[in-house]
Amino acid sequence: MPEPVPSLHGSTYTTHELLDLDRRHVWHPYGPMPGRQEPLVVESASGVRLRLADGGGELVDGMSSWWSAIHGYNHPVLNDAARSQLDRMSHVMFGGLTHEPAVRLAKHLVDMSPEGLEHVFLADSGSVSVEVAVKMCLQYWRSLGRPEKHKLLTWRGGYHGDTWQPMSVCDPEGGMHELWSGALPRQIFADPPPAAYEESYAEHLRETIAAHAHEVAAVIVEPVVQGAGGMRFHSPAYLRVLREACDAHGVLLVFDEIATGFGRTGTLFAADHAAVTPDVMCVGKALTGGYMTLAATLCTARVADGISRGEVPVLAHGPTFMGNPLAAAVACASIELLLAQDWRTEVKRIESGLADGLGALTDTPGVRDVRVLGAIGVVQLDHEVDMAAATRAAVDEGVWLRPFRDLVYTMPPFITGDADVARICRAVGAVARAA
Repeated sequence: MPEPVPSLHGSTYTTHELLDLDRRHVWHPYGPMPGRQEPLVVESASGVRLRLADGGGELVDGMSSWWSAIHGYNHPVLNDAARSQLDRMSHVMFGGLTHEPAVRLAKHLVDMSPEGLEHVFLADSGSVSVEVAVKMCLQYWRSLGRPEKHKLLTWRGGYHGDTWQPMSVCDPEGGMHELWSGALPRQIFADPPPAAYEESYAEHLRETIAAHAHEVAAVIVEPVVQGAGGMRFHSPAYLRVLREACDAHGVLLVFDEIATGFGRTGTLFAADHAAVTPDVMCVGKALTGGYMTLAATLCTARVADGISRGEVPVLAHGPTFMGNPLAAAVACASIELLLAQDWRTEVKRIESGLADGLGALTDTPGVRDVRVLGAIGVVQLDHEVDMAAATRAAVDEGVWLRPFRDLVYTMPPFITGDADVARICRAVGAVARAA
């Protein structure tokens, strides 16, 4: 017999039935099929809380739904933007057509991003925006008659997404994409950046770029914070070193700000810590406030003009849902909401709360390092996390966390109050002790 179909007004399934169907049919990210750990069923979400089904209580979300829900959930401003746009149109193709939400979003992004980034290509997801960035850089040099400049250079410890070109610039040793090392394009890797500025490492970057400039189209890095590759922080001064070295040797510079953009590190973009403008910049995650998938690749006039002068004077990329009006309208509302408030003070307040709460874990057995920047808190262990034990420990404290490898970290929504920040810190401590 076929499975029953949910109605438009609510599910016909019990929580038990949902979990059974989930296990049989749904492949969750970074997990086996079928899954080995039963997921929690979220019934609704509001503010910073996830409400579990069947009276399972509420959890403070310490993850901002993988770093995207900076305004929390069910926000009236974003809800109104979505409803208003639905009454006009939810989607229209972007080839040969345009519309106000996409144009307004592009203007917002140009106005708020580092000076010189003038053109915006709207994409479906962060990983796709990196694909677009790579295509821009390779096509730029091909258009200028330098097709041999087709490699990418980055430093180890990075993560740029799960599609093909982004996987090639993730750390090739010990990273989640090591499986594909024999099939991916072979890129060039510098050593991982130290936390503090070291002139010897700066010289290493300069020498590596100089040695490979003849074949490198672009350097691509996550500025200031390396995300899913290890949640490491590094001195903004290295961004200036990269900018100067790329300019000196004719190499483009790409910043992947998908995780760091829109205030997460204490500045609008991590590049602002160094007052550096890249040639290409990728944004995503918090772009729509966590409401729906959308990303963008920004570039300078130099890059766009170079491509436009080539034998093929177009960027041959066009996702079906590129410039989706619904997503663009919500993104505009999210940006306007962010800029209308004193977000710097809120991020600084969260940073102080995380520093106090997580700093107390420094001497906890099994804790190797504690680091905090903006609304990012990281506790690194001296062993891999037991995910089942970690989830139980966090949930028992009334908090949702999603550790990985040896890292227990949090990126809470910017609206998280002081009491909930403290609660998140207690949960991180509980996980560190239990996992």
